[in-house]
Amino acid sequence: MNNRRILKILVLILIFILGIKLLFNYRYYDYVVYYNQKIIAFIESFHPYDSIAFIVIQIFQVLVAGAIPAEISGFVGGYLYGSILGTIYSTIGLSIGSWLAFLLSRRYGLPFVTRVVNPSIMDKYDHFIGARGPFVSFILFLIPGFPKAALCYILGLSQMNIWTFIGVSTVGRLFGTILLSLTGDSVRTMRIVLIFIILVIVAIIYLLVYFYRHRLLGMTRKE
Repeated sequence: MNNRRILKILVLILIFILGIKLLFNYRYYDYVVYYNQKIIAFIESFHPYDSIAFIVIQIFQVLVAGAIPAEISGFVGGYLYGSILGTIYSTIGLSIGSWLAFLLSRRYGLPFVTRVVNPSIMDKYDHFIGARGPFVSFILFLIPGFPKAALCYILGLSQMNIWTFIGVSTVGRLFGTILLSLTGDSVRTMRIVLIFIILVIVAIIYLLVYFYRHRLLGMTRKE
């Protein structure tokens, strides 16, 4: 790598370290925990059907195209139900939500999708309306922070088979869902080392996505 790229990596690592320090030293962590506790209390109020309520929230999270951040709901699932059940419940909810978003998009078409999906996202990824390969779609579902809920609606306008879509979206989301569930479970049990390891993994993924973003976007635009 050239010196300029190395400098960029060092700067991003420094920003990541400073972000962690700010999160824990200036009580931003308390605000995050407080907000999540509100959601947790809401879900627990449905006991003994709280797991069903959580799955419904995950379905709704997809249908409203990410108005509820998936990072929050996935974290809450791990916090409430542990890493294994949290992953299972999240996967069920996200898969059903993705399937419904795809069907709604296919049934009502572009006018409906433009009302649900942020226009800036539509402008950036509307080339998916053409035929897209499952592999490229899988990569995008795999990337943390990518607007996956919006992608479900956009792919509903494409020529992709619904069973292919269900497989791609479910498996593609799984890695991120596991990380979020592990994070929530680790916060509940105060496994600080594991939390740090997860944050490092996510930071590495973001670094790779950042430095290869042009190549990834180029892949999505290939016929």
